[in-house]
Amino acid sequence: MTVLRSILLFAAAALFEIGGAWLVWQGVREHKGWVWVGAGVIALGLYGFFATLQPDAHFGRILAAYGGVFVAGSLVWGMVADGFRPDRWDILGALLCLAGVAVIMYAPRSV
Repeated sequence: MTVLRSILLFAAAALFEIGGAWLVWQGVREHKGWVWVGAGVIALGLYGFFATLQPDAHFGRILAAYGGVFVAGSLVWGMVADGFRPDRWDILGALLCLAGVAVIMYAPRSV
């Protein structure tokens, strides 16, 4: 159950961080206005909150592992929101990052 909770928290964090960054991008680069930017800033704050809920107590480990989730999630977001089509190297890179997440977060450790 702890692993499932951790995965769901990573997914929620990715949704808020990537979505928040996308909203800021839309507000500034696509000239959609400061309301979009403000919504993005709020979403980015929620990302930080969800990251703190991870069951592991080590900030460095959580953020290092989350980096891999961010990489894969960003490619998925680009596909859904912007019509981006990753090539095989993008996909391979994302899978390698997710393998790193699994090793960092879920490998058995001696206490």
